[in-house]
Amino acid sequence: MAERDEFGAFLVGFVVGTLTGAVTALLLAPQTGEETRGVIRDKAIELKSKAGSTVEDAYSQAEAAALEARARFEELANTTKAKASEIQHQGQVVLEEQKAKISDVIQTTKKKVETAKKTGETEASAEA
Repeated sequence: MAERDEFGAFLVGFVVGTLTGAVTALLLAPQTGEETRGVIRDKAIELKSKAGSTVEDAYSQAEAAALEARARFEELANTTKAKASEIQHQGQVVLEEQKAKISDVIQTTKKKVETAKKTGETEASAEA
């Protein structure tokens, strides 16, 4: 938005400077007043036409740049969403694998404890 304001200010300054230069050149030229007024009127019409087309061109370029920026943003957003979904899925897979490993370790530990208890009971009854 700030770039658009800066460009608008530049464009206004350019047009005012052009008009000032043209009027000064015409006033200092060795012509009659009527000829000078006619030249000023013609130049004013010409400059108005050029300024209008320049403004239209600037706005169309700004619109095209805005559309391109929006398209790039949407593409980046879609890519980011896809990557986030992929990472989330990979995280889910790793989580499930770790749960399975922990469950296996718990089951193995329980079996070892039960085996140790049975072995301990058998030894205790053998000693008695």
